[in-house]
Amino acid sequence: MLAAFVLGAVLTIDAPKSNATFTVSHVFVGHVTGTVPIVSGTIDIPPGARVPARVSAVLDPKKIKTDEPDRDAALQGPDWFDTALFPQWTFVSTAITPTATGFTMDGLLTIHGVSQPEELTVTVGGEAAHPSYHATGFIDRHAFGMKRIQLDPAIGNPVSVTLDIVTQ
Repeated sequence: MLAAFVLGAVLTIDAPKSNATFTVSHVFVGHVTGTVPIVSGTIDIPPGARVPARVSAVLDPKKIKTDEPDRDAALQGPDWFDTALFPQWTFVSTAITPTATGFTMDGLLTIHGVSQPEELTVTVGGEAAHPSYHATGFIDRHAFGMKRIQLDPAIGNPVSVTLDIVTQ
């Protein structure tokens, strides 16, 4: 695999070893933290680089987990993610800029049938043949149409997101 890396490669995200987590403030419980499985994705690495040229990923909101089954069911319902109508989320990078510690990545995130530009700050780890990535950012849940419920004022709008990506 090292030869493929040196020559450039399209790496596959190792879904079972990768994860996406989120945290949002909630006036009644402090903060709610949960996970959304990453089910697939690719990372295009140019020849001789550790910083990708393009990244894409698919997440499964039908398997969202906050360790509270009633909340998980509510999040999957029509007031939030409406997973019956929108069974997957996608992210596709649009620009990647190297930094001293990794890179920033702009892209289009599609949740609840709405695509919004998002920016992630990413650090690179792992070995050359199998780089790993730690990405952080914030999303505006209102921008994705999640503001129709009566308790909306009790729930924070900015949602902190963290992705830990391992490649195969």
